[in-house]
This record gives sequence, C-alpha cells and structure tokens, in this order.
Amino acid sequence: MSDTALKPRTEIKVERPRLYKVILLNDDFTPKEFVIAVLKAEFSMTEDQAQKVMITAHRLGSCVVGVFAKDIAETKATRATDAGRTAGFPLLFTTEPEE
Repeated sequence: MSDTALKPRTEIKVERPRLYKVILLNDDFTPKEFVIAVLKAEFSMTEDQAQKVMITAHRLGSCVVGVFAKDIAETKATRATDAGRTAGFPLLFTTEPEE
C-alpha cells in the first residue's frame, strides 16, 4: 500500500448573489415627464415601459423598476434619486431584497 490515503471530496456549493429590487416611490411634485426621462436614462426603458412604470407608481404609490445584484441596484437607485434632487424634485428610488 502507498502512503497516500484517499481524501474525501468536499463539495463547494456556490450560491447566487441575493437580488435587490429597485422601487420607484410616488410623489405629488415630480413631473411625470421627468420621471419618464429618468427611467429611460438610468434603466434603459423604452418610452412605453417608462410610461407604464410611472403610471403604476402614481396609482399604487410605488412600483418595482427592476431587479439587480445589490451593488447595481443601489447604484441605479442612488443615481436616479440624485437626478431628481439635482433638478429640484423629491423623486425617490429605494432598494430592498427580493424575496
């Protein structure tokens, strides 16, 4: 027999990173056209997609804009919120973990 013994194999389980939702919160001050422009610029939406998201947020109070890895979601939400603040609007995007 040789001196090298067989070692049991250990399986490494790789989990997918947790995803986060970017949520648009409705406010009564930011113009609809501005919200649509931000959605198109930051989230690469078409005019129709942006219109539907904006209307959903307007009617329900909030709307999921997209689902991304945590870093991407936080960056997009921050950039979109900052665009509103720069223009003087209370536009707000938040993130939360996807269930």
